[in-house]
Amino acid sequence: MRANYNTVTGYGESEIIISKSRFLTFVERAETEQEAIAFIDKIKKQHYQATHNCSAYLIGEHDNIQKANDDGEPSGTAGVPMLEVLKKQGLKDVVVVVTRYFGGIKLGSGGLIRAYGKATTEGIKAAGVVARKQHRTIRVSADYTWLGKLENEIRNSSYTLVDIVYAENVELIVATPEEQKDTFAAWITELTNGQALTTFEAIDFVEFALT
Repeated sequence: MRANYNTVTGYGESEIIISKSRFLTFVERAETEQEAIAFIDKIKKQHYQATHNCSAYLIGEHDNIQKANDDGEPSGTAGVPMLEVLKKQGLKDVVVVVTRYFGGIKLGSGGLIRAYGKATTEGIKAAGVVARKQHRTIRVSADYTWLGKLENEIRNSSYTLVDIVYAENVELIVATPEEQKDTFAAWITELTNGQALTTFEAIDFVEFALT
């Protein structure tokens, strides 16, 4: 499984006006190039009358797939600065489209680079950013006499209580950072004088909002 990483929460959009030109930004999470291309095509169809629909995406644990498209703007003034914003913010699995409706005033190369960079930044703010961190699911099984203490202690800890299963024994489903799983298990053993059974289950990502 890939390492912890930051990405956008999901879909977001924003709008800024620069020298009478409208810059509409559309952001989405994309875990494959096919998803990124489909999103770009969707926005282009919605804004087919726009002057430009510039795009950039960054996909993969090591940014294996990265593309930038100026869509008719001078080379290097739109897609590349958009891509650079994604890189500088340390985001992965993200696609961005900036749609421009020309307002009649030319911005020049420097102005375009700043405009597309700012538009991308605003779009990311609108979408929100999350940290995706590897967590191990741990099943804690104990006699019902331990339920109150275990639930209270876990809820007041840094660990995440996902669910409680009322079976023959009570089972508390907990998500812990992968690197803390052994510490958690030892803590449970101490809390219950060794009378609770901890079982390590799947590893998955848990998302934490950053913006």
